[in-house]
Amino acid sequence: MKTANPDFDSLLPAANLTRRGFVVTALGAGFALAVQPVMAQTAIKTESSGLQAGEVKIGELAAYRAQPEGGKNLPTILVVSEIFGVHEYIADVCRRLARLGYLAIAPELFARHGDPRKLTNIQEILSAIIAKVADREVMADLDTCANWAKNNGGDPARLGITGFCWGGRITWLYAGHNPAVKAGVAWYGRIDGEMNDRTPRWPLDIADELKGAVLGLYGGKDQGIPLDDVEAMQAALAKSGGKSQLHVYPDAPHAFHADYRPTYRREAAEDGWGRLQVWFKQNGV
Repeated sequence: MKTANPDFDSLLPAANLTRRGFVVTALGAGFALAVQPVMAQTAIKTESSGLQAGEVKIGELAAYRAQPEGGKNLPTILVVSEIFGVHEYIADVCRRLARLGYLAIAPELFARHGDPRKLTNIQEILSAIIAKVADREVMADLDTCANWAKNNGGDPARLGITGFCWGGRITWLYAGHNPAVKAGVAWYGRIDGEMNDRTPRWPLDIADELKGAVLGLYGGKDQGIPLDDVEAMQAALAKSGGKSQLHVYPDAPHAFHADYRPTYRREAAEDGWGRLQVWFKQNGV
């Protein structure tokens, strides 16, 4: 296994940005401080009219939920954030999914250790919060959200998951953890890395254990995820004989779907979003 080399390297230049008077008030309300200034000209804003959208309490978890108003027996998508937590971008992804007919739930998975939305320095987010988050806690929290959805308008037979960056890795892991997952879409999640008591396994370790079909979307110019890892994962998935597969955008950097950041690449992002929709439909979500 490789030594620690987080797939957040391409974000580090933003670590010294100032607060610029920005205040986070609730899940999905505004962008995390560490990503300021936001690329307002490309950031997508999905209206909530016709949707039931906003923060909900799921046990001890806070989560952002969006679904069509009055919808019942809806296919459910768990949405897993980057290291910045459930800020405006993740909430908007939930609303986009809700407009497609899904019940989308994005839990704040870092709350036990802090609020990354309120920190201005990415290195501090990594050391003070992310370094304390254990995979076993995350799997249990996502299980809790899946169970909540079952009793709040979701169809447990049509469960999917998608995640970005840190959440992309979690997408792979959860598809190997929960047999109820029909499909997942992992956006540039790390494939291999350091093994310890918090992160004992990586997607490459569980390629033959995936319960649902996972589509991995990666950038050929991602400085944090080596193409060697992508190729190794492709080989492992082929050997497993399952439905999961990878797609690489040769000229895209890390975080190419993040429409609020300079890393956004519209063509790759829109193509990936189209692939997500087809993938979920083809695989029972």
